[in-house]
Amino acid sequence: MFKNAFSFNGRIRRLEYGLSYLAYLLVIFIIVALLMLLGDPSGPITNVLMLMLWIPLAWFLLARGAKRCHDLGNSGWWQLIPFYCIWMWFVPGEPGENEYGENPKFPPSSNWQQQAAIIPVDDVDGDGIIIEKE
Repeated sequence: MFKNAFSFNGRIRRLEYGLSYLAYLLVIFIIVALLMLLGDPSGPITNVLMLMLWIPLAWFLLARGAKRCHDLGNSGWWQLIPFYCIWMWFVPGEPGENEYGENPKFPPSSNWQQQAAIIPVDDVDGDGIIIEKE
């Protein structure tokens, strides 16, 4: 989780997107609280510091949103549609690989489908209870 957090390439799942959003909000809250405690909250120095700290955070959030859009099979520009970020929290990603990369939920490197197919099973008497062969 949080691999290449500032990259716009690849796909991420809903959980990682939601955690990224929460992390962004938490860091913004801490920065604002510290700046208010340390000085004049509306002073020019505070505004410049806030802008300098906000730029990488905004980049982080936009990169995470683009990856989530990619998981849905859309361009990263879709996150600029009003309220689309809320939609991205609830809709599952495209199954399998798409043009933006492999599925982050079940990457092909895990071979979960192949491993499940290798287990020999037998339904001897037809009652629906499957017995694993040894």
